Amino acid sequence: MSKILLVEDDRTFSKILETFLLKNGFYVDVKHDVRSGLVAIGEKQFDLLLLDYRLPDGTGLDFLAACEKDCVNVPTIVMTSFNDVRTAVKAMRSGAFEYIIKPLNPDELLMVINEALDKDKQKTDDPAATNAFIEGQSKIAQKLTEHIQLVAPTDMSVLIIGESGTGKEYVARSIHELSKRKDKPFVAVDSGTLSKDLASSELFGHLKGAFTGALNDKKGVFETANGGTVFLDEIGNLGYDVQVKLLRMLQERTIQPVGSNKLTEVDIRLVSATNENLLAAIAKGEFREDIYHRINEFKIQVPSLRERGEDLTLFVSHFIQQANRELGKSVESVTDEVMEIFRQYDWPGNLRELKNVIKRMVLLSKTNTAGKDVLPDEMIDAIQEQPKKQTLDLKAIQEAGEKEMISKVLQQTKYNKTKAAKLLNIDRKTLYYKMELYGIE
Repeated sequence: MSKILLVEDDRTFSKILETFLLKNGFYVDVKHDVRSGLVAIGEKQFDLLLLDYRLPDGTGLDFLAACEKDCVNVPTIVMTSFNDVRTAVKAMRSGAFEYIIKPLNPDELLMVINEALDKDKQKTDDPAATNAFIEGQSKIAQKLTEHIQLVAPTDMSVLIIGESGTGKEYVARSIHELSKRKDKPFVAVDSGTLSKDLASSELFGHLKGAFTGALNDKKGVFETANGGTVFLDEIGNLGYDVQVKLLRMLQERTIQPVGSNKLTEVDIRLVSATNENLLAAIAKGEFREDIYHRINEFKIQVPSLRERGEDLTLFVSHFIQQANRELGKSVESVTDEVMEIFRQYDWPGNLRELKNVIKRMVLLSKTNTAGKDVLPDEMIDAIQEQPKKQTLDLKAIQEAGEKEMISKVLQQTKYNKTKAAKLLNIDRKTLYYKMELYGIE
């Protein structure tokens, strides 16, 4: 019986939810605030955390930050009634497995819980269906595919830039599958979920007795992937001490497990990814500039879903087929009205959000064509609010002007960045930061 920790301040709703989960075969421990939830997770082991976003003494994200060490391997679902997908995306960046919008649909909740509990079980029935990279037909998608095909056969370290949910891991897997290392391991690590205390052990390994709880020798990620590819997602979240060890590994191709005096040779290709601006992190002293240049031998920009409008129909069809296989349904398409809503929506959660929306629609649809009635209400609300946002978005107008000015000056100086920085009256580091921010190549 899977054990769930439910942290929800609405006592009536938490009782209803507890009863529902008990009827479906789960053990449930209910707490009503961050503090008592943290006490519970310190005393017991849970298979899943179900957290309300707004709590009396903080948020679900505060809970995740506070229980970093105890929660690192526990899948988390964040519930929110604020119809704010951007909050949900922030939750995903903080290590949550999934988010779900209130009022909860029972079938959807069970689907998400079962997915979270099964997240470490690899589905081998149709690997292509779960891991295939969809090339797309738009110009920006073709450029992405071209860059993947160009860099894959080399041994260059690749830095993948893109918003959360754009499919950066799929890009990394594609690079590996097209490389000379394809018959060796591909190991993916979400740096955002690594405990600060255990990050060195996870990546570099440790010897028995190296620290409290180190009961056996353990191989780290780099040794496990020897000969293959390591994908470090959200690399900007690595602590400074781990960055130093990573730099040494990239320079010398050796690692030193925690508690060991010996160096171990490793042969891996590093592919990294981030949705943050690493140049800004460098400027703040949060990320080492020397390691940035080591991991950035070749940079790939993964476009957001907003930029891939021509590919939207292709993605919708792909995710419908995938959801049908997983849920045993037979939905064939969505209505024209739904496609128009999809085109208007700005997709802050990108492909991950689209996949979740489609899966929910397939689950709830009673016909072979999914309609507007099974769309999340918050999507309709977001579209209705868009015109107000567009007319008041002064920041976007200012940024567009700044991007145009920088591009013109770079063209005038034939991309001599020293001259361009002088003409713009900024330093080179700021110019690099602005170029990264606006995607200027």
